[in-house]
Amino acid sequence: MPDENNKKAYSPAVLGGVIVLSALLIILAFAIGARIFGNEDGWICSGGKWARHGNPDAPAPNTECPGKTNNGNDDNGGEPEDEPEDEPEQSPEGNIRVSEPKQGDEIGMPVIIKGQARVFENTFTYRVKDADGKILIEKNAMTSAPDAGIFGNFEISSNYIVPETETGIVEVFEYSAKDGSETNMVRVPVKFGKIETMKVKVYFGNSKLDPGALDCSKVFSVERDIPKTEALARAALTELLFGLRTEEVDDGYFTSLNDGVVIQKLTIEDKTARVDFNGQLELSVGGSCRVAAIRAQITETLKQFPTVENVIISIDGRTEDILQP
Repeated sequence: MPDENNKKAYSPAVLGGVIVLSALLIILAFAIGARIFGNEDGWICSGGKWARHGNPDAPAPNTECPGKTNNGNDDNGGEPEDEPEDEPEQSPEGNIRVSEPKQGDEIGMPVIIKGQARVFENTFTYRVKDADGKILIEKNAMTSAPDAGIFGNFEISSNYIVPETETGIVEVFEYSAKDGSETNMVRVPVKFGKIETMKVKVYFGNSKLDPGALDCSKVFSVERDIPKTEALARAALTELLFGLRTEEVDDGYFTSLNDGVVIQKLTIEDKTARVDFNGQLELSVGGSCRVAAIRAQITETLKQFPTVENVIISIDGRTEDILQP
């Protein structure tokens, strides 16, 4: 005969409790597994693109996303989610982010480069190369970060040598303060649009062509490509204020002009050019040699044009005797 105690142990109430407890343990196990092995905070493939899910610590994978749309429906048979906005191109360390141009974009002249960077002393380098690796422009730039160690925005507008190939690459990176290596590199493949250009000359000092700078007013020309324009004199002065390219510095060229100088007004009449600058032109400028060098750079850049024989320089509307011949 069955034992009464065994009957009591397998009563319906006890069996029901055991079943409920077992179900709860199974659900808990699945939840823990999904948390540990799932992609709650990671990158998922949506519509053939990597999409942020939760708050992932790492940047988007650099491998091809295998996911595809399912004839307009998602895996659950519903409408697909909106595709996420394109993530900016990022350096492997995530310290430089380029939002413009995007991969495959067609760029013109000047090239516009936008993004954010967290770099040493807020300084980074940008470069445009053609498909053969020829450097069309390389120059330093700065972010707007108010303090060290945080991201700052940047926006660059730069002319460059007319390319001989249809495609090229925009690079934004940082030269290591430790060993000069290129770090935080972001490369964006681009296409070159059709560009109508003209050539102008801009004038700088040169420590190799004039060792010791014995003549402060002696300046030397470099040639620049600019977009076709009728305002050639202003375009040439703008290139002068843009400053030196990396390869020009390597060749010994230098400028006596401050950063941040702006052309406020330029007129040419009766072969006299009158050009007004902001106060940055005279900031911390002292000594007759520096003054002579500044005037020479401006006047020679303007006097390359047959419509200009004389140059009058002013600052905020004031004619400065110190900058006159």
